[in-house]
Amino acid sequence: MFKKILLGLAGLLALGLAAIFAFQKPIGGWLFERAVQQNVSLDSIAGLEDGLHIGLCGTGSPMANPDRAGPCNIVVAGDQVFVVDIGEGGGRNLSLMGVNAGNLDAVFLTHFHSDHIDGMGPLMLNHWVRGSNTAPLPVYGPVGVQAIVDGFNAAYATDNTYRTAHHGEAVAPSSGGGAEARAFEMEGESAVVFERAGLRVTAFTVPHDPVDPAVGYRFDYQGRSICISGDTMKSANLERTCEGVDLLVHEALQMEMVTQLQDALTANGAENTAKIMFDIRDYHASPQDAAESAQIAGAKMLVLSHLVPPLPSAYLYPAFLGDAPDHFDGDLIVGEDGMFFSLPAGGEAIEQTRLM
Repeated sequence: MFKKILLGLAGLLALGLAAIFAFQKPIGGWLFERAVQQNVSLDSIAGLEDGLHIGLCGTGSPMANPDRAGPCNIVVAGDQVFVVDIGEGGGRNLSLMGVNAGNLDAVFLTHFHSDHIDGMGPLMLNHWVRGSNTAPLPVYGPVGVQAIVDGFNAAYATDNTYRTAHHGEAVAPSSGGGAEARAFEMEGESAVVFERAGLRVTAFTVPHDPVDPAVGYRFDYQGRSICISGDTMKSANLERTCEGVDLLVHEALQMEMVTQLQDALTANGAENTAKIMFDIRDYHASPQDAAESAQIAGAKMLVLSHLVPPLPSAYLYPAFLGDAPDHFDGDLIVGEDGMFFSLPAGGEAIEQTRLM
């Protein structure tokens, strides 16, 4: 009897599989149509409650990780939308998160390491054609940003002519391609570099030698505040400038794990890469460093990003964090691409969701 039941179930399974393959084309067409309807109208920014919001469009590093784009953050303050750093894959993630790059007001760069700027080209293109913008994308950064923007503009100049010729002025206005540098000088350890419609953005210097200049940013809007560290060692200036912040996004490098990588690379004869693993430890902060800075600053939440080394599974998070949870009293989160945090105006809550 049991054997007959098994044979019957096997027969039904075979018929089901045969039906799936027989109707694969119409089923596939229906699934694609559903996906199109759900995604072309996706706009994660529309309808957000007034306040300050931050999304992680990239939490990785130059080290390959299929689940993490390069450093990228999206900040929303009321109806203003900004990107802070744009690593490789960050623009793709913005689209997946339902953020139209055509609506961006500006980009802020913390420094000019390649992994913080190598997604600039696609972002410039999407800002231009998805919004039919008639002016280039504003890019704020410390002195030196002009050379970075000039380089990307030169690299994309020929492509821009193709886009306008193919799609026309209505879609790709010839005046709107590329980016425009908005450099600021840091005469002290911090400076207000942007103010508009109730939003104040403060840049502050961070130690990342030999990279100079290097800054982080603090965003204040409607009684809520966010700090983004950029790349830095443990920084007393960050702790001062980010005092009382609601949410701190801080880079993190796990020293012991990187040392293990270095030893393995040396044993396998990869001396150059092993030397890089040795070098990067002296200008990054550990999870414990970040936790200590968040505690000193009085932050309510700490989100770790720019994670080194790659973490292919959340199972590795406790090992990555080490003793960091013992040094911070607030919520400590290992950042992942697609995480989104909302800080309603005038309140104290921090609401966490996912956009991808």
